[in-house]
Parts: sequence; structure tokens; C-alpha cells
Amino acid sequence: MSFSARMRLVALIALFGVTAQTQGTVPPVNDLPNPYRLVDEWVKMPEGRQFGASASIQVDRDGKSIWAVERCGANSCAGSNLPPIMKIDPSGKILKNFGAGLLLFPHGIFVDKDGNVWVADQQGNKEGTKGQQVFKFSPDGKVLMTLGKAGVAGKGPDTFDQPCDIAIAPNGDIFVADGHGGQTADATPETNSRIVKFSKDGKFIKTWGKWGSAPGELKTPHSLFFDSRGRLFVADRGNNRIQIFDQEGTFLEEWKQFSRPSSIYIDANDTIYVSDSESSTASHPGGWRRGIRIGNAKDGKVTLFIPDRVWTYPTAPAGGMEGVAADAEGNVYGTNVWPNAIPIGQLNRYVKR
Repeated sequence: MSFSARMRLVALIALFGVTAQTQGTVPPVNDLPNPYRLVDEWVKMPEGRQFGASASIQVDRDGKSIWAVERCGANSCAGSNLPPIMKIDPSGKILKNFGAGLLLFPHGIFVDKDGNVWVADQQGNKEGTKGQQVFKFSPDGKVLMTLGKAGVAGKGPDTFDQPCDIAIAPNGDIFVADGHGGQTADATPETNSRIVKFSKDGKFIKTWGKWGSAPGELKTPHSLFFDSRGRLFVADRGNNRIQIFDQEGTFLEEWKQFSRPSSIYIDANDTIYVSDSESSTASHPGGWRRGIRIGNAKDGKVTLFIPDRVWTYPTAPAGGMEGVAADAEGNVYGTNVWPNAIPIGQLNRYVKR
């Protein structure tokens, strides 16, 4: 291409629009179609037990069962012997339930290509004996690997400080989103807000990212997921954006059209599902509504929006659906982070109308 042709191309791009990477302020995306209906009281919990706060949900290799992690019927598993990890079939029946006594504050969950279940235990206890770790379980609940030091917060290659989520690359490399504290009012440049990469056998490879708002910087990397091209999507929640990296940590794009992202799920067709559990609050004002935005992971176009349910309890403005996933039939699932608020709505299921 000649120099003059290149200049004409640059001028056309400047005239007719910008890509998602270079967008500045993005107007709220609230008025898209919603082809789904909500199915209430979907999960058949055991007698006397309710589904607790949950920040993440995943789909099993069978494409129809759901893996969820919840906080022992409350908002913490401290002092509880309930098993917080569960596999649920399409009818809502719990097929497996394990992890009792191992987790303090389960946050992120991921199911790898072999069916193993990974869980990030975000907080640590005051005794320094539990939490701040990532666990790898077999599909039957056997602990296969742990990353981090139990109850120990840190910035090193073998410690985390509030790990949020995990994603496993096709070659087995492990990626951990580390630093839930990055969006808090007392966060500083020393606050963990990074991605930590390990080999498939748990050996530290590298880390990237630091607290901040520039491209490649993070304020709470809340969720991770890979697309079909192997790009790593990061829900940079404190910065109200998704950031996209290659597997070496090179910044590729940022997207703001999915609002304030709490969780990301990308299916085999590169349809992307992004939950927003915090908009309509002081943390993200400006007219955005909480809910699940659905679009294309290839070009970033948002096409559908499932609004969050209308909450009527006093703490409703503080949060909504955090976890999101979609099964092979296109049913969408969202988990709620406020337990004991109402008797329904902790694990929402949305089916096509």
C-alpha cells in the first residue's frame, strides 16, 4: 500500500468511527432485546439448606450440567462443615457436593478440559491457617494441587492477596487473577492487582499487571476467560472495562461497552456473556443497569441484555448477579452474592422464551 493510500485509510477510520479498543466514554447499553425468561427456584437444595452467596459458576464438559461454588448457605464458610462445591444437572438435582472444611471464602471456579474443578479461595482467616489459595479438585472432589500458602497474603511467586479467579489455557498453563482489593477506597499502588501465570504442574512462570488505570494496569481483576483464539479476557472491574491480553501478558484491547464486569464466560462459538453486578450504584453511576450483556468476543459487539431481577430488600442497590455461564443449549445462569435476602434468586436460570 502506498503512503498516500495509507493516509486515506487513516482519514477514513478517523471519520467513520473508532474501535472498541480506543473508545473513551461509552453510553449505557441497556435497551437491547432480552429473549430470555427467568426460571425461579430451579436448584433442588437439601432440606434445611439454602444456596449461599456465589460469585462464580461454570459449565461441565457435558455441556449441560452446572458447577457452582457457594459460601455454605451464607457469605462465608468460616465455622461451617457444609460442602460448598456442587455439580447440578439440568433439572436442578445436585449430583455432587464436596469441599467441606477446605474453603473459607470461595470466589472463582473453573472447569478444565479434563473435568477438573479449580476454585479460588479469596480471603484468609485471622489465624493465618486458611484461605488465600487456589485449589485443583478432581471431578470427584480429590485435591490434586494447591497454589499459594494457606492464610498467607503476599506479592511473591508463591503467595496471593485475595485471588479472584482462575483460567486454564488449552496447553494446561494456569492463570490466576490476584487482587480483589484493587477497587477499594484504600487501595494503593502496592495493592495486588495482577495476573499470575504458572505451568500446568504449578511452577511459577511470570506475573504482569499492577494497580492503576492505564492499559495493562488493573483495579481488581475479578474474572478470567479464554476465547477460541487463546486471548485472555480479564474483567477489570474497578476500571469498568474488559482488558484483553495474549498469554504472555501483552495488552491487546480494552472494551468498555460491557459496563462494569464482574464475570466473563465465552462459549465455543465465541459468544461472550458478561455480568454486571454493581452498576446503578456509587461505584459505577452514569445510567448503566445491572444484568448480563451478551455479544461477540471477536468484535466486541453487544447484542442482548438480560436485566437483573428487581430486588426489593433494603440492600438491593449494593449488588446483583456476579457469576455467569451458558450451557450448550444456550440457557444462561447467573449467581447472586447476597445470601439470605429472599428465598429465591441465588442461582438464576434463564431459558429462551
